[in-house]
Amino acid sequence: MHRYANPARFLRIAGIVQPWAIGITVLAFAVGLWFALVASPPDYQQGDTVRIMYIHVPAAWMSLFVYSSMAIAAFVALVWRHPLAEVYARAAAPIGAGFTFLCLVSGSLWGEPMWGTWWVWDARLTSVLILFFLYLGFMALVNAFDDPNRGAKAGNVLLLVGAVNVPIIKFSVEWWNTLHQPASVFRADGPTISSEMLWPLFIMAGAFHAYFVVVLILRMRGELTARKIQAIRLTQAAAAAE
Repeated sequence: MHRYANPARFLRIAGIVQPWAIGITVLAFAVGLWFALVASPPDYQQGDTVRIMYIHVPAAWMSLFVYSSMAIAAFVALVWRHPLAEVYARAAAPIGAGFTFLCLVSGSLWGEPMWGTWWVWDARLTSVLILFFLYLGFMALVNAFDDPNRGAKAGNVLLLVGAVNVPIIKFSVEWWNTLHQPASVFRADGPTISSEMLWPLFIMAGAFHAYFVVVLILRMRGELTARKIQAIRLTQAAAAAE
């Protein structure tokens, strides 16, 4: 793991990965959206409203994936002081918040025709809303200190504490009586969704993951450049003060 702690090595690997990630993103979104909006059949109960699923479900998966990976990065940063772990968390946070916001909005658009209301305070929806606030809280906290190291440490602690919300989101439909439907893809007895809908869903999930990689690399590059500029300015200020 420490082999990739060197920013220069990371940037070399990112330079190789990014063009492939861009290509996969464009191709997967083109194919996935065509299947989702045109080729896949409407649901026998939900009709064409089911097509919101192809945006809502991948966004929900990504909101959990990004936060879980940030929590792992926070643990790595606190224990091993991995130099790129904090950069990753700061770069990934706005992307994860965007996915979570998209999940909440698309869920509301689906809920109005299906449930007759835009929002209900059930366990799944409320815990996802808390996840969105955790993203916002992390971004605010890491920028609330004059000392970047103190801000990063406080943000990492928040990520680890907030990680308890991830299993709550995952199992909320099983632990409590909620309006939200239970898992229908990742089940011990296999998916309950027709393959005509399942494959477009997986393609869209792949597109969301590839998009995340593209934007993450761009943001990490920007973060590393900003830190390099800050280090140069501090060196110049120290030299001028002597």
